Amino acid sequence: MTTTASRIADDRRQVLQRRIRWIVTATIAYNLIEAVVAIAAGTVASSAALIGFGLDSTIEVLSAAAVAWQFTRRDPERWEKGTLRVIAVAFFALAAYVTVTSVLALVGQVDVEHSTLGIVITALSVVIMPFLSLAERRAGRELGSATAVADSKQTLICTYLSAAVLVGLVVNSLFGWWWADAIAGLVIAAFAIREGIEAWRGDACATSVGMLLEDEHDHDDEDDDDAHHH
Repeated sequence: MTTTASRIADDRRQVLQRRIRWIVTATIAYNLIEAVVAIAAGTVASSAALIGFGLDSTIEVLSAAAVAWQFTRRDPERWEKGTLRVIAVAFFALAAYVTVTSVLALVGQVDVEHSTLGIVITALSVVIMPFLSLAERRAGRELGSATAVADSKQTLICTYLSAAVLVGLVVNSLFGWWWADAIAGLVIAAFAIREGIEAWRGDACATSVGMLLEDEHDHDDEDDDDAHHH
């Protein structure tokens, strides 16, 4: 009975790990396109929020790549702590950059030009990102992987960032409120700091959950070996 139960658990675990790899690959591909488009459009329009949004996409790619690398390891759970730290640092770096550029834009009263391309790419993200985030979070929770859950939260942050930047761009285009762009950036910096702290703090608890799963698996294997010897 134990052998059958553990085999089912192993099969399910492999299915979930494969699913997370697919989601992460899709996230990386989309964010690479988004990063190039947003940074280019932001540079043309002098939009601190749009450039910050593009850089967030770049950090999202790094975060997703870290999770993808983790799930190519033989025992993904053993790499939880390091991967979580990478994700946390990425959040802090994003928060620092967006805060500085937004404050400089406010102080310098930078005029932000209308950006059709910026509005299109941010609107697309508001639609696409929540689906990717939800799918990864569900698989991560069932697998007991804190890194997959943390990465899904970063994808969700990207959705908030998209919405805030979209509002800033639209309001600026309609009413000429140049400062809305910088305010959008500061709102997101606050979100990024909070999520970064959560990812950094969550590592000990997350690792122990991963280790428990792994230890349980090892014990099952030992039990099977003992049964064969007897």
